[in-house]
Amino acid sequence: MSGHSKWSTIKHKKAASDAKRGKVFTRIAKELTLAAREGGGDPDSNTTLRLAVVKAKEANMPKDNIEKAIKRGTGEIEGGELIDAVYEAYGPHSVGILVEVVTDNRNRAIADVRHAVNKYGGTMAEAGAVSWQFKRKGYISITDEIDQDELFMVAAEAGADDIQFNDDITEIYVELETFRAVQEALEAAGYAMDESSLIYEPTNRIELGQSESMQVMNLIERIEELDDVQNVYSALEMSDEVLAAMEAA
Repeated sequence: MSGHSKWSTIKHKKAASDAKRGKVFTRIAKELTLAAREGGGDPDSNTTLRLAVVKAKEANMPKDNIEKAIKRGTGEIEGGELIDAVYEAYGPHSVGILVEVVTDNRNRAIADVRHAVNKYGGTMAEAGAVSWQFKRKGYISITDEIDQDELFMVAAEAGADDIQFNDDITEIYVELETFRAVQEALEAAGYAMDESSLIYEPTNRIELGQSESMQVMNLIERIEELDDVQNVYSALEMSDEVLAAMEAA
């Protein structure tokens, strides 16, 4: 259970981009609304919502905004109905890409994604053409200093599929059927999760040279800038050189 994590690098870079563009509150509000819609409005019994609330507070999101976003999800107050969808595309060099959007205007969302994909050397794909290259999984990250052996035992016994210990973050990948059990086991053991969400993990990665990889990443970054986009997943295998270039950009 080892390997160089790519998901955390993408997430951290996107968070920095969101902060620069003032999109933090918008994205977090959508996370709060969806979490409340799917698991209820009580953070004590809804792990995903609880983590979203923590994220909102860390971003200094006003309390009223947090409460309104949650109430939209539970239906206690009216608001524009949010639609979540996944669009499929091929990036440069035929790299598969999945784009998760949360929007109140499906036509605008798909038009914006299509424009970005076409402009940066990709093509939109039919439903199912790309998604078969990915598997839905649970993802948990922990940044607190931990005893690796102890955490490994807790997570593995609860059903974790892959546990990666990196320099400043522990990442846990979980099959859907054991996701809740792993969440509960980690909470019971006193571990503070920074993130706990469902992601799309590529099952077949494509490794490219640095210049070709950066072409794909340029497209991904452009898609991530779109207001309706929550997450972007790709089958690109990023080398250390590409990761260094991303961090330097």
